[in-house]
Order: sequence, then C-alpha cells, then structure tokens
Amino acid sequence: MSEGTVADWPADSYAALKSADIRQVAYVPDAGHARLIQLCASDPAMRIVPLTSEEEGIGLAAGAWLGGQRSVLLMQSSGVGNCINALALIETCRLPLLTLVTMRGEFGEFNPWQVPMGRATPEALALADVLVQRVSEADEVGAAIAGAARLAFASYRAVAVLLSQQLIGAKSFQK
Repeated sequence: MSEGTVADWPADSYAALKSADIRQVAYVPDAGHARLIQLCASDPAMRIVPLTSEEEGIGLAAGAWLGGQRSVLLMQSSGVGNCINALALIETCRLPLLTLVTMRGEFGEFNPWQVPMGRATPEALALADVLVQRVSEADEVGAAIAGAARLAFASYRAVAVLLSQQLIGAKSFQK
C-alpha cells in the first residue's frame, strides 16, 4: 500500500470471504459491519441472513456446512455471550466456524454497558475452544480473514477474528 493510501478493510474483508467461497453470511445488524454486509448483499452468490440473536448463527453455520456450503457469522463483541452454549455444537461435532467480531468496550467507547463483555470476549471465546485472532490495522484485515478462513475450514475448528474498536471507529449516538 502506498503512503497516504488508507486500506478499505470492509472491501478487503469481502474479498477474503469471496475468495474463501463463503456463500452464507449470518449477522445481527451492526454499524461496524454495515458496509461489509452491503457488499455481501450485492453479491448474488452470497445469501445474507439477518438473525434475531447471534447464537442462531452457530446453527446456521452448522447447517450450511452440512449442506455443502461455507458461511461466516458477523457479530459484535456484546453478542459473543449469547453464543457460548451454542459453541459446544461446533466443538463437539468438529464443525468449522468462521466469525468476524466487531469489538466494543475499547477505544473511545461511550457506553459503559459495552465494557464488560468487550473485555471478556477474547477469553470467553478461548475458553469455548475458539481460536482467536485480533486485528487492529486496516491493511491487515484481508489477510487475517483469509488466513482464519483457511484455518477454520481446513481444521474443522472455530476461528474468530476480532476487529478492534480502534479499527472500526468508536461509536457515538451524538451528531
């Protein structure tokens, strides 16, 4: 990347998912993933599936894999706690899971309710036997997702890529 060029991490994320043959994109609406969701929605080869709870994405990922397709689960760190019990399905059945997690409760957070789960997310995932990778630099996102996808689908393991709040930007409800 040349000096002065800013990496387009949502586009790099989409390219990595496309390259990994991701066909189903499960998500709970999240501003941090909004552009990536739009890019996936505009691709006729990808099916986007809005969820009411992040744990539904675990079942979707299992069903997609059993049906011969690859999927990704997009969620915010506050949704990780909703998935802990469902992650037992992935571990017990040795199914692959790729998840991209936008972090909250970090850099510039305005909402104190986001801090506890944001702090607990990496360890909670690791305790559920999810391999955790963290990305804070925009120009590293595409390669991190591509590597995580290869790892998840080749090893039949759950792999989470945590996208730092500094990367996605601190949210604010003030204009």
